[in-house]
Amino acid sequence: MTFDAEIAYNELLAHFGRHVRRDEPLARHCTFGVGGPADVWVSVDTPEDLVGLVTICAEQRWPLLITGNGTNVLYADAGVRGVVARVALNAFTIEDRGDGTAFLTVGAGISWPRIINEIAPKGWGGLEFGPGIPGTLGGGVVSNAGVHGHDLGQVLEWVEIVDARQSEERPVAPTVVRYQHSELDLSYRHSRFRSQRRVQFDEEGNPVAAPRQLIEPAEIVMQLGIRLTQGDPQQLRAEIDEHKQYRKRTQPPQQSAGSIFKNPAGDYAGRLIEAVGLKGQIQGGAQISERHANFIVNVGGARADDVAALMREAHQRVYDRFGIDLELEVELRGEWKVS
Repeated sequence: MTFDAEIAYNELLAHFGRHVRRDEPLARHCTFGVGGPADVWVSVDTPEDLVGLVTICAEQRWPLLITGNGTNVLYADAGVRGVVARVALNAFTIEDRGDGTAFLTVGAGISWPRIINEIAPKGWGGLEFGPGIPGTLGGGVVSNAGVHGHDLGQVLEWVEIVDARQSEERPVAPTVVRYQHSELDLSYRHSRFRSQRRVQFDEEGNPVAAPRQLIEPAEIVMQLGIRLTQGDPQQLRAEIDEHKQYRKRTQPPQQSAGSIFKNPAGDYAGRLIEAVGLKGQIQGGAQISERHANFIVNVGGARADDVAALMREAHQRVYDRFGIDLELEVELRGEWKVS
């Protein structure tokens, strides 16, 4: 079925009102600050709206791409056809268990800095390692985000997802499923939701976006259950400030998507990229950061193709010299040229 953006826009406008836009520049919603327009953009801020949107798109056979804060995604210069929806579920509750622990139930769209600033003054710890992680908690589940030996999986008990996998073949309404910690396959920068999103490199060394599905991703993180522990608010604040200062000292201030590649076992991607002489390399308006070689930054007027070219160069040079196949942490989305 051919996607008619105007029809989709008008129907979604009737359901979601001011949360719907036409031809929305994705550069506004990507921390790289690059990317062309989305045909239709929607922001959903309740579980009901998220399930409703997925249901409509499944029934109408409209391509739907779900996103969070755009911190680990590179949108193509040509933009994204179909509907792009931001998960903006920010509500949370804290249940004090009375034994020095509490249980946090929180929407997948809330940012790390916001939730930390909400719970730390109340004396609840568990997430204080992540104030510099720019993404949402939902995105943090997908990549099992972490730093300094801490990661989300260490405090995560369960996640609730919108499962639209059956919708790929036929117009079936999604279901809501809860996965327990043991079912999430959590490890370093990995979860059960990550494997199908990995960017491959073709024979010429170009990064190739994962094949587009009708509903992407087909399993959408909607809500998390997290264990908290009681702590001293001042001590928690000191730890938060320490993590923030460390990231400020070690990471570039320009627009970026954080680490570009996963660290290979026993080594560091930044060290390898620097060793092949690419630190500071410029392509158009993008640069491999002079502060940290595992960051690509927008130094002004960068295009998505500039960023992708630096990804290609870094991956290829490291592979040629060390035989290490660096894995991208960043996802490619949108209308990328087919090699």
